[in-house]
Amino acid sequence: MHKKKKEHKKRGIGWTILRIFLGAAGILVLVLVVYIGYLFASYHRIEDNLELEVEKPAEGNVDETLKTGTEYSALTYNIGFGAYTPDFSFFMDGGKSSWAKSKESVLETVSGAGKLAASYDPDFALIQEVDLNSTRSYHVNEYDLLKESFPEYDSVFAQNYDSAFLFYPFTQPHGRSRSGLALFSRYPVTSALRRSFPVSTSFTKFFDLDRCYSISRIPVENGKELVIFELHMSAYGNSDAIREGQISMLCNDMEAEYGAGNYVLCGGDFNHDLKASEDDSTGHESWAYPFPREDLPEHFTFCLDLLSEEEKDDLWDSARNADMEYVPGVTYTVTLDGFILSDNMECISYENINTGYSYSDHDPVYMKFKLKS
Repeated sequence: MHKKKKEHKKRGIGWTILRIFLGAAGILVLVLVVYIGYLFASYHRIEDNLELEVEKPAEGNVDETLKTGTEYSALTYNIGFGAYTPDFSFFMDGGKSSWAKSKESVLETVSGAGKLAASYDPDFALIQEVDLNSTRSYHVNEYDLLKESFPEYDSVFAQNYDSAFLFYPFTQPHGRSRSGLALFSRYPVTSALRRSFPVSTSFTKFFDLDRCYSISRIPVENGKELVIFELHMSAYGNSDAIREGQISMLCNDMEAEYGAGNYVLCGGDFNHDLKASEDDSTGHESWAYPFPREDLPEHFTFCLDLLSEEEKDDLWDSARNADMEYVPGVTYTVTLDGFILSDNMECISYENINTGYSYSDHDPVYMKFKLKS
C-alpha cells in the first residue's frame, strides 16, 4: 500500500512537471506567433517617388548656381549609425554587438565623423546610415547632429527604413531602427525625390530592411542641372535578381537624366567590391560581389576606373568587415564606396581617405570634378 502511494505521488509530480513544461511551451509558441504577426503587420515600405523636404540654412547659400569649368568637390561617407569605433563588431557580420557602446559614444562618433567630413570643405557631402530615432543608437537624432558640421548647407534626408522592433539577438535585441541618407549641399537644391529600390520579399526583408536612393537637383548657369544620386544598396548576400533589379533601376534613372542634358553624379555605399573585376572569383567575401561594369549605361563610369591600375591598387579600402575589431593586416577590407559620373563631367582627383576606420566601419571617399561646357 505504501509502495503504491509512492508510485502515485511520483506520477503526480511527473504530470505536474509535464503540465508546467507544456504550459510554458504553449506560452512561448503563442508569444512567437504574436511577434511574427506583429512583424508582418508592422512591415511597410516607404512609398516610391516620394518628394523630400529641402532644408535651407538660416544664412542662405552664398553661391546661387553652379558654373561650367569650375572645380567642385564631393565626399561620400557611410557613418555606420555612430556605432563603429575600431573595436566594435556587429552581430549581422558575425561579430558581437547589436547596439553602439553608449549614447556618449554615439554622440562622440557621429560628431567626429561630421567634423572629419566638414574638414575637407566639400561642396557636396553624401552621408549614409544616419539614424533618427533608433534603439541601436540610443535614439540620437544623428541628422540634427550632422547639421552642426554643415550649418551653411542645404540639406536633404531620405529615410531608408522604419523597421519594427527586432527581438534579435536575444541578449541585446536590435530594436526599432529609423535610418537614412543625408545630403549636404553648398549650392541651392531646388527639389529632391526618394526612389525605392527593389528588395527581397522573403523573411530576410526584416533583417536587410528597405533600401532607397535620393535624387537631388542643383541648377547650373547654362540652364542644365547637376543631378546627385545618393544611394545605399542592399547587403548581406541578396539574390542575383535583387542586385540586378537595383542596378537596372538606378541606371535607367541616371540615363534618363543624362538624356535630358543634365550632369549626373552618383555616390554612396554600393555594397559591391568596386575594385574587383567581374571575372575575379577569388579574394573577396561572398557578400562583396564585383560591380558589373557592363550594366552601366553608355556615357557613365566609376571615377576610380579613370585611375591607372597602380593608382587603383594603392587606394585605401573604404570599408572593413565588422566580424571582429579592426586589426590592421588581419581584418578583411574592401572598397564598397565611391562615385559614378557622366561623361559631361571631368574627374580631377579621387581619394579614399585613410582614418583607420576611426569613426565607422567605412572611411570617406573624396573627389574633385568639373562640369564640362
